[in-house]
Amino acid sequence: METYVRLLCPECGKTWQKSPSELPDPTRTFHCPGCHASRRLSEFARTEHDLQNLRNF
Repeated sequence: METYVRLLCPECGKTWQKSPSELPDPTRTFHCPGCHASRRLSEFARTEHDLQNLRNF
């Protein structure tokens, strides 16, 4: 079973999912592919479970 992280842009509301291996460290700046809002990746985690998946991988 592959782990994935569900993401939600706090600016435009775009939702998507990615494998943690395809994402930078949760404290790094990330850019929404929809509106290009820039925030720490951890702020895009949709739920606490998604945030934990980011931190664990």
